[in-house]
Formats: sequence, C-alpha cells, structure tokens
Amino acid sequence: MVGKRINREIKTIEKMIKIYEKAHPVPIESPNFYQELFSYAINRLEKCRYGEEKPACKQCPIHCYQPKMREQMKLVMRWAGPKMLIHHPILAIRHLLDDRKPVPDLPAKVNKRTAKNIGHDK
Repeated sequence: MVGKRINREIKTIEKMIKIYEKAHPVPIESPNFYQELFSYAINRLEKCRYGEEKPACKQCPIHCYQPKMREQMKLVMRWAGPKMLIHHPILAIRHLLDDRKPVPDLPAKVNKRTAKNIGHDK
C-alpha cells in the first residue's frame, strides 16, 4: 500500500513530466516516451525500500533507476523543477523541504523465507 508521501512524490513527478513535455514534444520514434518514463517512476517509488521515510532521490544511497532512465529523469527535474514554483508552488516547496531531510538508515531487507516461518517454531 502506498502512503501519503509516496502519493505526493508521484503527483510531483507527474506534474514535472507534464511541464517538461509541453516544451519538449515526444520524439516521433517513441510516442509513449513520457508515459513510459512516468510509469517507470511510479514503479520505482512504489518499490522504494525506504517507503514513507524515503529521502529525496538525489540524496539516496540506493540508485534504483537504470542509468538511462535516471539521466532522463534528471533532465526533466532540472528543467521543470524551477517552473514548478510557478505552476505548482505547494508541491515544489514540499519537494524542496524533502530535499533537506537527512537520509534515514537503510531498512533491513526482508527475507521472504524467514518472514513466512516467523511464528511457526516447532
């Protein structure tokens, strides 16, 4: 289940991509480019190991984006970020505040086999 923080991140990414797309139309050879980028970002956010305590992606020690997608998202954010203050000021300010939060300790990875056996001691 996705919480408030992740939902806000998804909404922020969506707005940034839309702002970027208006000024940078999709290439003819890949008409679904921005939709695929957005879907990829949603997938990464929903699977973030930090969950609701996630740091800003640029502060994160885990680089969960593939290098090509990461570079594309950095382009979008660098270009659309300043424009967010005009178009979506509340989201932009919250995003900037999230940037200032310290990176939390990495949560332990859950071993699925161990998690199934918890409480089934014999």
